[in-house]
Amino acid sequence: MSRIAFIGLGNMGAGMAANQVRAGHTVLAFDLSEAALSRAVGQGCVGAASAAEAVRNAEIIVTMLPAGQHVRAVYADQVLPHAEPGALLIDASTIDVESARAVAGQAESKGFRFADAPVSGGTAGAEAGTLAFMVGCRETDFADIEQALAPMSRVTIRAGEHGAGQAAKICNNMLLGISMIGVCEAFALAEKLDLAPERFFEIASRSSGQCWSLTSYAPWPGLVDTAPSNRNYEGGFATAMMLKDLKLAQEAAAKAGASTPLGAQAQAIYALYDRLGGGGRDFSAILQMLRGEI
Repeated sequence: MSRIAFIGLGNMGAGMAANQVRAGHTVLAFDLSEAALSRAVGQGCVGAASAAEAVRNAEIIVTMLPAGQHVRAVYADQVLPHAEPGALLIDASTIDVESARAVAGQAESKGFRFADAPVSGGTAGAEAGTLAFMVGCRETDFADIEQALAPMSRVTIRAGEHGAGQAAKICNNMLLGISMIGVCEAFALAEKLDLAPERFFEIASRSSGQCWSLTSYAPWPGLVDTAPSNRNYEGGFATAMMLKDLKLAQEAAAKAGASTPLGAQAQAIYALYDRLGGGGRDFSAILQMLRGEI
């Protein structure tokens, strides 16, 4: 069994760290939030007083942090100066590609193996150990990275070299954000046309409108048992997090000179819903705004 340092125990990190404990690993955990750290200890993690303390003697270091600036700072100040030589470093945060590549370069210059490995699957996937990891790393390191992520993962895919994991994540979530708005608009229109939502769902899920946002995550309550729409849009993937990912996509598009008009429009729509107070609700609750219920 391995000694794993886990830094960042928020909505996603807490479940991920707990799955490493359940797999039999020793997990040295740290978060700036005392409440988050206390919950992790309650799930079997060993609490550390700082990130630097957590990474000492760890064979694998996993970080799950809010944004690129946090990842850069934690690695520069806490991880790289204090990690054991030969430790495997995995950043599972969703951040900008530039930051991922910068941290990778710093890690490799000090002799560490590094991967950017953002996830898809939301809090339910984090708790169940069924996340999808999109990995940017050296090809020779991937087998060890895949093994390290296995207790938290349903599937782990190497996207390419450093930064490719982040590129895959923001492209995937831009597509998801756009498709969810389309599904929600279709339900809102069906309602106005007196087409029963369950009939529309039955038809669209068996025809050309079928997509993950419809059949796995239906925004209309009562159609897909596991969808957040059945829990008043609580849990799942918060609108504020979708908005963050769409902003990352638009920033990347601007730097790369890519045309993403639907991505830009999706960002504007989720930003409006966020300003109206929907930031903490699952992103599929955009349906309620389109129906005029917020």
